[in-house]
This record gives sequence, structure tokens and C-alpha cells, in this order.
Amino acid sequence: MSRRLPPLSSLRFFEAAGRYQSFKLAAAELNVTPSAVSHGIVSLEQALGVELFIREPRRLTLTPEGADYLLYVSKAFSLIATGTQRLPNREAHRTIAVSCAPTLASRWLLPRLPGFCNQWPNINVTVDTSRHQVGFPVDGFDFAIRMSRAPVAGAAWTRLFGEQLAPVCSPVYRDSLVDEAGNVDLRRATLIHVNPASEDWQAWLDITGTEGVDASGGLRFDTIQLAFEAAIAGLGVALGRRPLVDRELAAQTLVELGPAAVSAETAYWLVSSEGADHRPDLLGFKRWLLTEAEMFERNAVTTDADAQTLID
Repeated sequence: MSRRLPPLSSLRFFEAAGRYQSFKLAAAELNVTPSAVSHGIVSLEQALGVELFIREPRRLTLTPEGADYLLYVSKAFSLIATGTQRLPNREAHRTIAVSCAPTLASRWLLPRLPGFCNQWPNINVTVDTSRHQVGFPVDGFDFAIRMSRAPVAGAAWTRLFGEQLAPVCSPVYRDSLVDEAGNVDLRRATLIHVNPASEDWQAWLDITGTEGVDASGGLRFDTIQLAFEAAIAGLGVALGRRPLVDRELAAQTLVELGPAAVSAETAYWLVSSEGADHRPDLLGFKRWLLTEAEMFERNAVTTDADAQTLID
């Protein structure tokens, strides 16, 4: 007797949303709207007769039933990918393929990539910055760098480094926000938002306990790069994300509005395909990337400590 299965599209919506704990990030990866993801998951919940997510105003979490179901769905996608990989005429060896968000790829990964190429001169590396669901290994990817609050079951996740949040703007715009007492008044600023970001202005306001700032208004963009460029142009204050904003801070085209950044709940994670630790080139890339991440985070902590010492 044939088994009735839920629509594959709904399952992919659920898997991505469950992994990110966010409809927005799942939609960005799958190249659909958050509304499409939400409606797809509602249809799945109705078909299953089970609530998969707890929906709160600023937070999305899996129910116990949803967390359990995610294990099976993730495993099912993995089995399909593995079966596809084992089909005849698949290449026994291929270049190392990495999926990574465009801003992180250009600002953090690519400047460090020559170090790996020097160590492994005969290995080719492909970096893909398109936002779509990565199925290991059917999509041809060996690794993915993803942002998440915690590792997700069904794949090998290794933490790379955390993200720091700090309001940034052009030096001229900062001067326009200084009040008579010499303090920066964020209430007078136009806030610049990044639509797909899981932690945006409201998260920063909650973490810092800042009151009196309306996080609902301002300018909105679909990429971090555009948000930074808008801030450089003097259009308002963006929520700087370190290390992504480090280049502008070093060049002083953007300046921070506070003495120190705050830690975000999310972090960058390296997601590995099955068997990545058994291929010398993949294992070498993984070890190299983890070493780079460790050195970066250690230097970031040291820099923040030195800055705090100067303030004190």
C-alpha cells in the first residue's frame, strides 16, 4: 500500500525554518517570501494535525513535536542526497564547494582564502553565494557557512565565531546626533534595517536596555551591504555587524555610536557534508577554516579588551 507523504515543498520550508528558527532566513535561503514559508508550514501543520512551531512576537521556536519531526525530515533529505551521490558516473573527486552568504564571503572568507590555496595549491575552491537550500551532497556542496543560534540536528555543525552588534553611521551624521550635553541621541536618528536579519534593531535595543527609540520606522534594505552603503551616504544609522563592518570602521567611513559592541545570540557555523572528515582535502579545508576562525575570534576579544581599557 502506498504511503501518503506531505508535499516536498512544505517539507523544505519546514526544514529550513526549523534549522534557522526563522521564517525570514528560511525564505531568503529558498528564494521565496516569508509569507510563502509561513503559509506552507501552516498547510503542513494542518495536514499533519500537529503544531510544529511556537510563534511569538519576536521569536520562533520548535515545539517538542516539531523538533522530533525535524530529525526525520533532515535525515530523509540526507538519504536522498546520499543516494543521488552514489549514482553511476558521479565524479570521484571534485573541487571543494562552499556555500556562504555574499557579504561574509567577500568580507571575511575571500581575504583569507589565499592562505588555504598556498597550503593546497592543487585544490580548486568554489564559493557559491546564492541563497538557496543546500542539500548535502546532491547539490554538489561540501560545506556551508550558516548563521544560527544553535546547531541543528541532521548535519555536522561546528561553531566558527560569534557576531557583535553596534550602531554605526558616517562621522558627519554622528555629529548631527550630538545633543547640547555632548551625548549621542539615538532617538533623533533614522534607523536603517536589514529585512532578512534575524537580529535587527529591536534585538539590540532589548539587549542594551535602550528606551525611547522607535524601531518600527526608518529605511529598509534586503542586504547588509546596502545598509552599510546607506549609512556611509549619511542616510541614517545602521546596525553594524562585526566582522562584516570592520573594513568600514578601519577606514573610518563608518564610526560606532557606543563604546563597545554587544554579542548577538546568533553565530556563524560551518556545516559539513557527510564524510567530510574522510577526504584529506576536505578535512584540510575544515581544519584550516576552524583555525582562521579561532584566530579571528581571539584577536577580536583582545581588541575589544584593549578598547575597554582605553575607555576605563
